[in-house]
Amino acid sequence: MPRLSPIEPAAAEGAAAAVLANTPINIFKGMANNPVMMEGLMAMAGAIGKSGAISALEAEAVMLRVSERNGCGYCLAAHTKIASGAGADAAKAESFRRGEGTNDRERALLRFADAVTEKNGWIEDSELEAFRAAGFDDAAVIEVIAAIAWMTFTNLFNHVNQTEVDFPPVVMPVQA
Repeated sequence: MPRLSPIEPAAAEGAAAAVLANTPINIFKGMANNPVMMEGLMAMAGAIGKSGAISALEAEAVMLRVSERNGCGYCLAAHTKIASGAGADAAKAESFRRGEGTNDRERALLRFADAVTEKNGWIEDSELEAFRAAGFDDAAVIEVIAAIAWMTFTNLFNHVNQTEVDFPPVVMPVQA
């Protein structure tokens, strides 16, 4: 049972009303308690994967990896579903969760996301260079950090709120 009062679409205000009118999922019903914060967070979420620096599938890879590391069942379920729409089958989504990927570019992306997360951004030059060597540029660095930040926020929010999962659940932790 959620700890924050869920806001139903008919009772939502401001930007939260528009979000809930289109996507009345449990995480957003909880976030709707603060429409101003929700507006900013949704703008950030909407920007991730749109610049072309990383693809929508690559953004989902980062989001699944961060959510796995943070043990967020809600985000793992939601982003497994979203990743399927971006071209990831169940095996690929699980490879993202494990931090493995299925090709060299994905592996470099996930290693970079792990390094940024583990080291709170204090990565080594060699880690940044390995990311760049896989074909990523400075815009991709920023977009990966944004995806990590978005997922960290939503993971923490779901842990505090105890958001009820309204997507097909996934096994936690990912099975090898």
